Amino acid sequence: MEYRRLGNTGLKVSEISLGSWLTYGGYVEEQNAVDSIDLAYESGINFFDTANVYIRGEAEKVVGKALSKYPRSSYVLATKVFGKMGDGPNDQGLSRKHIIEQCDASLNRLGMDYIDIYYCHRYHQETPLEETLRALDDLVRQGKVFYLGVSEWTAEQITEAVHLADKKLLDRIVVNQPNYSMLHRNIENEIIPVSEKHGIGQVVFSPLAQGVLTGKYSKDQMAPEGSRAAQQNTNMSHILTQQNLEKVEELKSVAAEENLSLAQLSIAWILRQPNVSSAIVGASRPQQLEENVKASGVKLSNDVLDRINEILNG
Repeated sequence: MEYRRLGNTGLKVSEISLGSWLTYGGYVEEQNAVDSIDLAYESGINFFDTANVYIRGEAEKVVGKALSKYPRSSYVLATKVFGKMGDGPNDQGLSRKHIIEQCDASLNRLGMDYIDIYYCHRYHQETPLEETLRALDDLVRQGKVFYLGVSEWTAEQITEAVHLADKKLLDRIVVNQPNYSMLHRNIENEIIPVSEKHGIGQVVFSPLAQGVLTGKYSKDQMAPEGSRAAQQNTNMSHILTQQNLEKVEELKSVAAEENLSLAQLSIAWILRQPNVSSAIVGASRPQQLEENVKASGVKLSNDVLDRINEILNG
């Protein structure tokens, strides 16, 4: 496993991190989740990601319990605040009240004294940005949070937050968590340039496009039994298009020529970006993780990158 700086900070995180979205806390058996976390740790992954809203805190409990056997200083843990955690009018968003209360609740569920990275899970139009940034700054000053991040904010929102923090001498955002993959490249035009300018690193989620970039789905065939697309209440029609599946078939050939799996090729392609600090992978079974971690350190040649771009832009 290789490690990268989180943005312009001195914190080192594994190129591949383990997430718990759509996996832990109810979607898969707890023992599979624990086994995946153990394998990740043993494989050199030092970066684990969760959120308070994942099964309303249940994922945090699973992650915290699984990590409790390891020295707290040996890993980096991220969680998030924003989503609906109750039925009251103040049980969501980025108000001072919600942020402070949910940070304490997350620490309690995790069984930890501090959170390494605390994300604003989305932007909240109803809360003044300064209120949000001051609440986050207070958590840093109290030692409950070490680094601040955002997820799915626009380039304009990130820029405003950086400028306001500098003006008010508040702790700065150092990491952004966007959706990024070969099939979802929205951050390349604005988010990455803005982030590079302000020293913000990307920790990307869904690098395998919800499993599409593992090659498990094929044109004109039903989704395999047990796959995410085959589950009830799962709508992947926006990404399981015929055009995308045709690209996947071509990408499989490129991966085979490089002696890589399609998943490894997809993660290595993401890590070509120097502004990417880590790519978050999920694992409902430990075996999935064994393959993905091998993408760390893979360097794709310019010729291979050119071929991939031709396929993606075709």
